[in-house]
Amino acid sequence: MSGILLLGAEGQVGWELQRALAPLAELTICNRASGDLENLDALRALVREHRPDIIVNAAAYTAVDRAESDEQCARRINAEAVAVLAEEAKALNAWLVHYSTDYVFDGSGERAFREEDVTGPLSVYGQTKREGEEAILRSGCLHLIFRTSWVFAARGANFAKTMLRLASERDELRVIADQFGAPTSAELIADTTAQILGQVLCGQVTGNASGLYHLVAAGEASWHDYASFVIEEALRLGMTLKCPSDRVHPITTADYPLPARRPANSRLDTTKLRCTFGLTLPHWQFHVRRLLAELSQGKTP
Repeated sequence: MSGILLLGAEGQVGWELQRALAPLAELTICNRASGDLENLDALRALVREHRPDIIVNAAAYTAVDRAESDEQCARRINAEAVAVLAEEAKALNAWLVHYSTDYVFDGSGERAFREEDVTGPLSVYGQTKREGEEAILRSGCLHLIFRTSWVFAARGANFAKTMLRLASERDELRVIADQFGAPTSAELIADTTAQILGQVLCGQVTGNASGLYHLVAAGEASWHDYASFVIEEALRLGMTLKCPSDRVHPITTADYPLPARRPANSRLDTTKLRCTFGLTLPHWQFHVRRLLAELSQGKTP
């Protein structure tokens, strides 16, 4: 056994994990072609071939609305494949790192959800992600499950980029104001993962820390708050936009119906993660500012 096996390396989180994990140990990178989570037999064979010390699964079926009509595929990737990884990790006595979502909760109330709170997914996506969590817990493997929310990155599509595009095309925008969470950068997720795995590899963290953790940026915002901040910051950086922040109008979830129901409350309490591993999580605006600074300088792919 040796090194780290990274699945889903082409995604937003996976791309940042390539950078963050590379200094820790020998890193084997699997993209969609080499680490196909729909082919369970091939996935099992892949793990047995490499026999890693740590499996990091950044692959997932994340098309939330499409999952409502594509439940079989979503379940295969988000639950059945995860069960295979957990079984193989248990057999190898390897750690399994897996990423989950705020969508496992029903979004009721206004306080931040804790890890031990009862789940209640509203969508196929949320249900299949919860099934993936349960498969890991049943397996008894050493694991770190990180629930996160509202993920964005400089690479690929994201909410901030969409708002900038629309603000450059339109005089005003309408954005949902009754869903709350924490915009969380893939960079923060990857760096936090690397910090924790560094503690694992150095023996500072033992199997007692195996468990489920909430990993999101500090602070909270509605999608309307998020969009307004993006536009204000973009204008401050000199970007040319047609829509100023005072013409970003708040709307309700009911005004913008989608196939999959979203939780109104996506707040996640990160106390357990911060106390267990001695980490500080920056405010969500920190990484959004970094993203916009990169975009304003034309540095993104």
